[in-house]
Amino acid sequence: MNSAELILNTDGSIYHLNLLPEDIATTVILVGDPGRVADVSKYFSSIDVVKAKREFITHTGWFEGKRITVISTGIGTDNIDIVINELDALVNINLKTKEPYPQLRSLNLIRIGTSGTIHPGINVDDIVITSKAAGVDALGLFYPHQKLNDSRLPSWTYITKRYPFDLSSFPEAFKEGITLTSPGFYGPQGRILRAPIECEIPIKELYKIEIDHLPFTNIEMESSGIYLLADLLGHKAISFNSILAHRLDGKFSTMPASSIDVLIKATLRWISSSV
Repeated sequence: MNSAELILNTDGSIYHLNLLPEDIATTVILVGDPGRVADVSKYFSSIDVVKAKREFITHTGWFEGKRITVISTGIGTDNIDIVINELDALVNINLKTKEPYPQLRSLNLIRIGTSGTIHPGINVDDIVITSKAAGVDALGLFYPHQKLNDSRLPSWTYITKRYPFDLSSFPEAFKEGITLTSPGFYGPQGRILRAPIECEIPIKELYKIEIDHLPFTNIEMESSGIYLLADLLGHKAISFNSILAHRLDGKFSTMPASSIDVLIKATLRWISSSV
């Protein structure tokens, strides 16, 4: 790896994230919104690291005796490509010699995100865990992946799955299903404001598709990329979704901040007891 491939800042930190290897814990919570980092870390008993560059804000601290990092990714799998590759480099590549370590480390990558449901049996403010993620974003065109062949979805759709964490101690009710990961919020998710749509995905029919007895449940913009890169690089990933929008009946949560806070606290308690 040359200096144009693995780019470092003048202090030796990784280029985009502005982090050193000692700045991150083995368990990393991924949030899209930079403002949500503090919404998570406010529950830490102490914070050791606070760093920021661009949309990537990082807090590392302690929750019930466990060291945890929370980092904002920004929106989309293009940012996920940056974040997960650089997190992996921090733990698995010697940044001075730019050679992989002989013994590789596995990170726990835990997404806490928001999402819209596309299933009639799921309600606004529910929690959905992504068992599998189908990506219609372009990231799968550049990495080896399992292709999903279904005429109702674009020909480039790829399918990924979560790490089989034990969820028996998760303290809130949840549902599991297949998450559709989209490369945009408006046209790619079937929202029409003024721009016409060329490629339309049948959002209101996807729940009828099942894979391994799991239906499509929700749509968002990061999970497939997280699962794809975690699998390729040997990390353990899971995506938790707070359902804020119901795409079938046109409803949006009246208490989004509260719903997200419930998910944050439940995920932290689960991490402290099970991860």
